[in-house]
Amino acid sequence: GFCLRRFGVRGDAGNDIKYALDVTVTSDGHVVVTDGGDCSVKAFDFEGRGVLAVREGFCLPWGLDATPKSEVILTDSEAGALYLLTADFQRGELKKCQMIRSRLVSPRAVAVCQTSGAVVVIEHLKARGPSKDSTRLKIFSAEMDLIGQMDSFGLNLVFPCRIYATAVAFDKEGRVVVTDVCSQAVICLGKPEEFPIFNPLISHGLSYPVGLTYMANDSLVVLDSGDHSIKVYSS
Repeated sequence: GFCLRRFGVRGDAGNDIKYALDVTVTSDGHVVVTDGGDCSVKAFDFEGRGVLAVREGFCLPWGLDATPKSEVILTDSEAGALYLLTADFQRGELKKCQMIRSRLVSPRAVAVCQTSGAVVVIEHLKARGPSKDSTRLKIFSAEMDLIGQMDSFGLNLVFPCRIYATAVAFDKEGRVVVTDVCSQAVICLGKPEEFPIFNPLISHGLSYPVGLTYMANDSLVVLDSGDHSIKVYSS
Protein backbone atom coordinates (compact mmCIF):
# COMPACT_ATOMS: atom_id res chain seq x y z
CA GLY A 1 0.00 0.00 0.00
CA PHE A 2 0.98 3.62 -0.55
CA CYS A 3 0.91 6.23 2.22
CA LEU A 4 -1.66 8.85 1.17
CA ARG A 5 -1.27 11.23 4.10
CA ARG A 6 0.69 11.41 7.32
CA PHE A 7 0.17 13.61 10.35
CA GLY A 8 0.96 13.70 14.06
CA VAL A 9 4.38 14.14 15.64
CA ARG A 10 5.81 13.07 18.98
CA GLY A 11 5.99 16.04 21.31
CA ASP A 12 4.43 18.02 24.15
CA ALA A 13 2.15 20.33 22.18
CA GLY A 14 -1.60 19.87 22.64
CA ASN A 15 -2.15 18.03 19.36
CA ASP A 16 1.10 16.05 19.34
CA ILE A 17 0.86 12.30 19.84
CA LYS A 18 3.13 10.87 22.52
CA TYR A 19 2.14 7.20 22.59
CA ALA A 20 -0.77 6.21 20.38
CA LEU A 21 -2.63 3.07 21.49
CA ASP A 22 -5.65 2.87 19.18
CA VAL A 23 -7.38 4.71 16.36
CA THR A 24 -10.83 4.92 14.81
CA VAL A 25 -12.55 7.00 12.14
CA THR A 26 -16.00 8.49 12.76
CA SER A 27 -18.76 8.49 10.17
CA ASP A 28 -18.27 12.25 9.69
CA GLY A 29 -14.63 11.71 8.72
CA HIS A 30 -12.64 12.50 11.87
CA VAL A 31 -9.68 10.46 13.08
CA VAL A 32 -9.77 9.80 16.84
CA VAL A 33 -6.71 8.49 18.72
CA THR A 34 -6.08 7.36 22.29
CA ASP A 35 -2.76 8.75 23.54
CA GLY A 36 -1.33 6.80 26.48
CA GLY A 37 1.55 9.27 26.71
CA ASP A 38 -0.55 12.07 28.19
CA CYS A 39 -3.70 10.03 28.97
CA SER A 40 -5.92 11.79 26.46
CA VAL A 41 -8.20 11.24 23.50
CA LYS A 42 -7.40 13.39 20.46
CA ALA A 43 -9.43 14.05 17.34
CA PHE A 44 -8.14 15.26 13.96
CA ASP A 45 -9.83 16.17 10.71
CA PHE A 46 -8.78 14.26 7.63
CA GLU A 47 -6.23 16.94 6.76
CA GLY A 48 -4.46 16.23 10.04
CA ARG A 49 -5.53 19.35 11.92
CA GLY A 50 -6.19 18.76 15.61
CA VAL A 51 -9.79 19.65 16.46
CA LEU A 52 -10.23 18.33 20.00
CA ALA A 53 -8.21 16.91 22.90
CA VAL A 54 -10.11 15.34 25.79
CA ARG A 55 -8.50 14.82 29.19
CA GLU A 56 -11.43 13.95 31.43
CA GLY A 57 -9.43 12.43 34.24
CA PHE A 58 -8.50 9.33 32.27
CA CYS A 59 -5.98 6.98 33.87
CA LEU A 60 -4.92 5.08 30.73
CA PRO A 61 -7.28 5.41 27.74
CA TRP A 62 -6.63 2.47 25.45
CA GLY A 63 -9.10 1.05 22.92
CA LEU A 64 -11.80 2.92 21.07
CA ASP A 65 -14.39 2.52 18.33
CA ALA A 66 -16.88 4.86 16.71
CA THR A 67 -20.65 4.39 16.76
CA PRO A 68 -22.87 5.11 13.72
CA LYS A 69 -23.77 8.46 15.38
CA SER A 70 -20.08 9.53 15.41
CA GLU A 71 -19.90 9.01 19.16
CA VAL A 72 -16.87 7.16 20.53
CA ILE A 73 -16.79 4.21 22.93
CA LEU A 74 -13.43 3.92 24.69
CA THR A 75 -11.81 1.82 27.37
CA ASP A 76 -9.68 3.04 30.26
CA SER A 77 -7.44 0.08 31.01
CA GLU A 78 -6.09 1.31 34.33
CA ALA A 79 -9.43 2.58 35.66
CA GLY A 80 -11.26 -0.55 34.49
CA ALA A 81 -13.97 1.52 32.84
CA LEU A 82 -15.84 2.06 29.61
CA TYR A 83 -16.70 5.60 28.47
CA LEU A 84 -19.05 7.15 25.92
CA LEU A 85 -17.64 10.31 24.38
CA THR A 86 -20.00 12.65 22.52
CA ALA A 87 -18.58 15.65 20.70
CA ASP A 88 -19.16 18.08 17.85
CA PHE A 89 -15.92 17.37 16.06
CA GLN A 90 -16.60 19.98 13.38
CA ARG A 91 -16.60 22.71 16.05
CA GLY A 92 -14.14 21.00 18.37
CA GLU A 93 -16.65 20.94 21.24
CA LEU A 94 -16.95 18.17 23.81
CA LYS A 95 -20.59 17.58 24.71
CA LYS A 96 -20.37 14.67 27.11
CA CYS A 97 -17.87 12.17 28.48
CA GLN A 98 -19.83 9.59 30.45
CA MET A 99 -18.66 6.44 32.22
CA ILE A 100 -21.07 3.74 31.05
CA ARG A 101 -19.47 0.68 32.64
CA SER A 102 -17.07 0.17 35.55
CA ARG A 103 -15.40 -2.70 37.41
CA LEU A 104 -13.83 -4.13 34.28
CA VAL A 105 -10.41 -5.82 34.47
CA SER A 106 -7.79 -4.10 32.31
CA PRO A 107 -10.14 -3.52 29.35
CA ARG A 108 -8.30 -2.78 26.14
CA ALA A 109 -9.70 -3.55 22.70
CA VAL A 110 -13.35 -2.62 22.10
CA ALA A 111 -15.71 -2.81 19.13
CA VAL A 112 -19.21 -1.48 18.42
CA CYS A 113 -21.68 -3.31 16.17
CA GLN A 114 -22.81 -0.82 13.53
CA THR A 115 -26.25 -2.46 13.20
CA SER A 116 -27.32 -3.49 16.70
CA GLY A 117 -25.20 -1.14 18.81
CA ALA A 118 -23.81 -4.07 20.83
CA VAL A 119 -20.37 -3.55 22.39
CA VAL A 120 -17.65 -6.16 22.91
CA VAL A 121 -14.64 -5.60 25.17
CA ILE A 122 -11.46 -7.63 25.70
CA GLU A 123 -10.27 -7.75 29.31
CA HIS A 124 -6.71 -8.82 30.16
CA LEU A 125 -6.66 -11.00 33.27
CA LYS A 126 -3.63 -11.50 35.49
CA ALA A 127 -2.72 -15.10 36.17
CA ARG A 128 -2.84 -16.52 39.68
CA GLY A 129 0.06 -18.82 40.38
CA PRO A 130 2.18 -20.35 37.61
CA SER A 131 -0.55 -20.32 34.93
CA LYS A 132 -0.36 -17.93 32.00
CA ASP A 133 -2.27 -14.67 31.74
CA SER A 134 -5.55 -14.89 29.86
CA THR A 135 -8.16 -12.72 28.22
CA ARG A 136 -11.92 -12.46 28.63
CA LEU A 137 -14.52 -11.22 26.17
CA LYS A 138 -17.57 -9.40 27.49
CA ILE A 139 -20.50 -8.55 25.22
CA PHE A 140 -22.95 -5.81 26.16
CA SER A 141 -26.21 -4.82 24.53
CA ALA A 142 -26.73 -1.28 23.19
CA GLU A 143 -28.24 -0.51 26.63
CA MET A 144 -25.02 -1.80 28.25
CA ASP A 145 -26.57 -4.93 29.74
CA LEU A 146 -24.15 -7.88 29.92
CA ILE A 147 -25.38 -10.50 27.45
CA GLY A 148 -22.38 -12.82 27.19
CA GLN A 149 -18.85 -13.46 28.43
CA MET A 150 -16.15 -16.09 28.15
CA ASP A 151 -12.51 -16.20 29.24
CA SER A 152 -9.58 -18.11 27.76
CA PHE A 153 -10.14 -21.04 30.11
CA GLY A 154 -13.80 -21.31 29.22
CA LEU A 155 -13.10 -21.03 25.51
CA ASN A 156 -10.47 -23.75 25.86
CA LEU A 157 -13.14 -26.08 27.26
CA VAL A 158 -15.27 -25.53 24.16
CA PHE A 159 -12.65 -25.14 21.45
CA PRO A 160 -9.60 -27.24 20.52
CA CYS A 161 -7.10 -24.48 21.30
CA ARG A 162 -6.42 -21.84 23.92
CA ILE A 163 -7.41 -18.38 22.70
CA TYR A 164 -5.59 -15.21 23.75
CA ALA A 165 -7.52 -12.40 22.07
CA THR A 166 -5.69 -9.20 21.19
CA ALA A 167 -8.16 -7.40 18.90
CA VAL A 168 -11.88 -7.62 18.19
CA ALA A 169 -14.36 -6.43 15.57
CA PHE A 170 -17.91 -7.01 14.39
CA ASP A 171 -18.51 -8.09 10.80
CA LYS A 172 -21.42 -6.63 8.83
CA GLU A 173 -23.68 -9.47 9.99
CA GLY A 174 -23.00 -8.62 13.66
CA ARG A 175 -20.68 -11.56 14.39
CA VAL A 176 -17.78 -11.18 16.84
CA VAL A 177 -14.35 -11.69 15.25
CA VAL A 178 -11.07 -11.81 17.21
CA THR A 179 -7.37 -12.12 16.55
CA ASP A 180 -5.72 -14.95 18.48
CA VAL A 181 -1.96 -14.84 19.03
CA CYS A 182 -1.81 -18.40 20.42
CA SER A 183 -3.01 -20.07 17.22
CA GLN A 184 -1.84 -17.18 14.98
CA ALA A 185 -5.34 -16.95 13.57
CA VAL A 186 -8.45 -14.84 13.12
CA ILE A 187 -11.52 -16.55 14.57
CA CYS A 188 -15.23 -15.82 14.30
CA LEU A 189 -17.08 -16.44 17.59
CA GLY A 190 -20.57 -15.88 16.20
CA LYS A 191 -23.34 -13.40 17.00
CA PRO A 192 -23.92 -12.36 20.63
CA GLU A 193 -27.01 -14.55 20.90
CA GLU A 194 -25.08 -17.66 19.73
CA PHE A 195 -21.75 -16.82 21.37
CA PRO A 196 -19.45 -18.66 21.37
CA ILE A 197 -19.07 -20.71 18.22
CA PHE A 198 -15.70 -21.56 16.66
CA ASN A 199 -15.10 -20.66 13.03
CA PRO A 200 -11.48 -19.96 12.00
CA LEU A 201 -11.48 -17.37 9.22
CA ILE A 202 -7.70 -17.15 8.74
CA SER A 203 -5.51 -19.97 10.01
CA HIS A 204 -2.34 -19.61 7.91
CA GLY A 205 0.07 -16.83 7.07
CA LEU A 206 -0.10 -14.81 10.29
CA SER A 207 2.75 -14.41 12.79
CA TYR A 208 1.40 -12.29 15.66
CA PRO A 209 -1.94 -10.66 14.75
CA VAL A 210 -2.72 -7.72 17.04
CA GLY A 211 -5.30 -5.63 15.18
CA LEU A 212 -8.13 -5.98 12.71
CA THR A 213 -10.92 -4.01 11.07
CA TYR A 214 -13.45 -4.44 8.28
CA MET A 215 -13.47 -2.19 5.23
CA ALA A 216 -16.58 -0.91 3.44
CA ASN A 217 -16.30 -3.70 0.83
CA ASP A 218 -16.20 -6.29 3.67
CA SER A 219 -12.49 -7.03 3.20
CA LEU A 220 -10.72 -7.82 6.47
CA VAL A 221 -7.54 -5.89 7.34
CA VAL A 222 -5.20 -7.55 9.86
CA LEU A 223 -2.24 -5.87 11.55
CA ASP A 224 0.51 -8.47 12.00
CA SER A 225 3.23 -7.28 14.36
CA GLY A 226 5.15 -10.52 13.90
CA ASP A 227 6.42 -9.46 10.49
CA HIS A 228 5.48 -5.76 10.72
CA SER A 229 2.87 -5.91 7.98
CA ILE A 230 -0.75 -5.12 7.14
CA LYS A 231 -2.59 -7.94 5.42
CA VAL A 232 -5.88 -7.59 3.56
CA TYR A 233 -8.19 -10.57 3.08
CA SER A 234 -11.30 -10.87 0.94
CA SER A 235 -14.61 -11.61 2.64
